[in-house]
Amino acid sequence: MNSINRRSALLAGLAVAGGGALAACGSGSGGTPALVNPDSKVVATTERGRKATGTVRDVTLTAAPAVLDLGGKVTAKSWAYGGHTPGKELRITAGDTLAAELSNQLPGGTTTSVHWHGLALRADMDGVPPVTQAAVRAGRNFTYRFVADTPGTYFFHPHVGVQLDRGLHAPLIVEDPKEPLSYDDEWVVVLDDWVDGVTGTPDEVLAELSRGMGGMHTGGSGHGGSSGHDMGDMGDMGGMDMGDMAMSGTSDGGGSDGMSMKFMLMGARSELLGGDAGDVKYPYHLVNGRVPADPDVYTGKPGKRVRLRIVNAGGDTAYRVALGGHRLTITHTDGYPVAHQQVDALLVGMGERYDVLVTLGDGVFPLVALAEGKNASGMALVRTGSGAAPKPTVRPAELTGMIMNAARLTAADEVRLDSKKADRVHRVELTGGMAKYDWGINGRRYDMKNPAAHPLTVEQGQRVRLDFVNKTDMWHPMHLHGHTYQLGTGGPRKDTTIVLPGRTVSVYFDADNPGRWMLHCHNAYHGEAGMMTLLAYEA
Repeated sequence: MNSINRRSALLAGLAVAGGGALAACGSGSGGTPALVNPDSKVVATTERGRKATGTVRDVTLTAAPAVLDLGGKVTAKSWAYGGHTPGKELRITAGDTLAAELSNQLPGGTTTSVHWHGLALRADMDGVPPVTQAAVRAGRNFTYRFVADTPGTYFFHPHVGVQLDRGLHAPLIVEDPKEPLSYDDEWVVVLDDWVDGVTGTPDEVLAELSRGMGGMHTGGSGHGGSSGHDMGDMGDMGGMDMGDMAMSGTSDGGGSDGMSMKFMLMGARSELLGGDAGDVKYPYHLVNGRVPADPDVYTGKPGKRVRLRIVNAGGDTAYRVALGGHRLTITHTDGYPVAHQQVDALLVGMGERYDVLVTLGDGVFPLVALAEGKNASGMALVRTGSGAAPKPTVRPAELTGMIMNAARLTAADEVRLDSKKADRVHRVELTGGMAKYDWGINGRRYDMKNPAAHPLTVEQGQRVRLDFVNKTDMWHPMHLHGHTYQLGTGGPRKDTTIVLPGRTVSVYFDADNPGRWMLHCHNAYHGEAGMMTLLAYEA
């Protein structure tokens, strides 16, 4: 039985048991200290301490099957919020209470949830079955209610199986009532890699990947290594026009032993990502739900200053993002301000967000999201004047200019953590590989049947250091729920950060939001295969 089916069976049971199942996960046993339950009094007390405006924003999110128009006569049968991908943007003011009713209209008894990615919110609203709630059963509703007190660019998606890699995601913008930036307009840009309803489903992708490569004859030493499938470093492609190569990953393949390799991507290489760039063949890469042949268009005026809020909602793809003919000034990452940095392009991992300012030129310009190492891209257009649209395969020179990632940014003074020795340090080894598809943390796959086993524990008020030690041959975007950490002693404040193979990244945060929180790789398939663990507060 694969991990999707194990999880589905567990969640179905929890949905029947209700809140009692959550409490059952909680008492200490086998030497593990008692842990704070998501519905404990200390969680409610922390929520009351947030600065609230008193304004309540009521919304309904209907998760249901949909035939999605991806542009260019391309349609896909998938699941989405309100029949669109990305779903309708939610925009509130910092301190507002969001009351979001999830209506689960998914087929076949499918359970689901909503995780509010990047928000430090109350633990029982984090949307992670079975850790913080019972999964929402098909035909049922559940209301998420919490104060969103931190301005920034966020998004929301399910935290059940690999539902993230369907159309179930949408941006959430928390506006700053004292916004310090000066600009004329905003454009939210959501990046996504797309397979659902075109070549298969995310569940089928996971099933194939989960077989691993131990029994497959691939003509080389393995996925992403120096093998017959190693196509060299695709990360630095200059300004070349690759034409139809952008879609070359859609054809089916197979090992000589007859095992299907319909979805597994071979030879994806990126110097920026330290080698292996990804696991999955995606037929399309979307910007705001549109294919490059029929792109989303932002219409503006020359000389206007625009804030782009860029969200990578993909399942397995990092994007190198550039706006042809322009430089970008980075102002925020993962919702928190950074010392402003002018760059040509950004590297954005799954789950990461960047805010940038750009002063628009006169003409028609491509916003290109290059699927890093995958010979493919997504594209949108910025139009401020007359002119023909560039070809869908355009590669602006900025893609090979100054490329910025979070490790080279610094936190703005007002959000930098004060200098303080860590009270608790956890070594978080990223382990596993493609041969057995046994991704894990500290040598263990996360066990959804025993979600409170082997937690990383912290105490309220502690300064905590996490040392991400990547022992694998692939990069991992590591995401912590309920908190924002700082990279090193002066780097940016983030909730998701890229950890390259063979590298160690140390991050710091203050334990100020009691509950139980997931820590996991935001590659949807790595996380579901087991690269996640629980960070829990001691009671």
